[in-house]
Amino acid sequence: MKRIGILTSGGDCQGLNSTIRAVAKTLYQNCGNDGVQIIGIIDGYRGLIYNETRMMKPDDFSGILTRGGTILGTSRQPFKLMRVIDENSVDKVAEMKKNYKKLELDCLVVLGGNGTQKTANLLREEGLNVVSLPKTIDNDLWGTDKTFGFQSAVDIATNVIDCIHTTATSHGRVFIVEVMGHKVGWLTLYAGIAGGADVILIPEIPYDINSVINTIKKRTESGKKFSILAVAEGAISKELAAMPKKKRKAAMAEIAYPSISYKIAKEIQDATGQETRVTVPGHFQRGGSPDAYDRVLSTRFGIAAAELIINGDYGKMVALVNNKVVAVPLEEIAGKLKSVPADHEIVAAARKMGICFGDEK
Repeated sequence: MKRIGILTSGGDCQGLNSTIRAVAKTLYQNCGNDGVQIIGIIDGYRGLIYNETRMMKPDDFSGILTRGGTILGTSRQPFKLMRVIDENSVDKVAEMKKNYKKLELDCLVVLGGNGTQKTANLLREEGLNVVSLPKTIDNDLWGTDKTFGFQSAVDIATNVIDCIHTTATSHGRVFIVEVMGHKVGWLTLYAGIAGGADVILIPEIPYDINSVINTIKKRTESGKKFSILAVAEGAISKELAAMPKKKRKAAMAEIAYPSISYKIAKEIQDATGQETRVTVPGHFQRGGSPDAYDRVLSTRFGIAAAELIINGDYGKMVALVNNKVVAVPLEEIAGKLKSVPADHEIVAAARKMGICFGDEK
């Protein structure tokens, strides 16, 4: 009998349960209900550290294809603290290895984003059999074209921008929709284009506020009384981006606004006299049911992960490359961030449409 542990780590998102379901159903289908035992690890790596688990049954994986969140619970366990002995004298890595052996696991299945994948690779280096799956609404994992959760979040953010359009046109206002994404702008880029935003600001392309203001003024002069900005929460001005890292962090900490979007809104309103509002959908973007695309992608990923387990092919992350599901070695992708290239074809296409990225002269 194969004994498989499974955990979800980091922020929740759409498609976690869909993926868990696909892993389990494929294992049961190929190994038989008596040939595999699945141990659910509660609240991510924390559950593996403190041995908080529950035995799963086939019925536990029924009816969860469309359910948001994760039936296993999740928590954030920062990678940089994994080898740090905590205040309770707990050696996290040693405890995870001990509990892996205590549970008599043949493999640990891990669903998560960047930090999660780094810890998965750490456990691989420590001799554990690991198979991982790429989860994040940010789509910033190296080695895969898409992560599950991303498209569902794009749909939600796009719907927010769509809804904002009607009130923006009615009142002749400038509206900023702040989209999730501290370090990368894939979500803002896709949602901004899909929602017809006039300005898209992402972390990878530092902006000049004068470029943004000029774009809005030109729209007003051409008879368009409203403007829509899709702004990533990690958007950064050229002035801040040019500072050394420590100085930049200190300057950002002193910004007297809830987020960068509110600062941009104030600057626009002061320069144009046009009423400017901010909308922050926040965690709505990673909540609720996965869309059809993510249900299919999650299912494909889950099946592939189960096949890796059946074949004993460990130390891999399931990925999507050129629309094919493949397995990539964890050591090749762990710790690498997939940012939006400033010259990416989608950015170039958006520019041809007249969308402003804040770096135009």
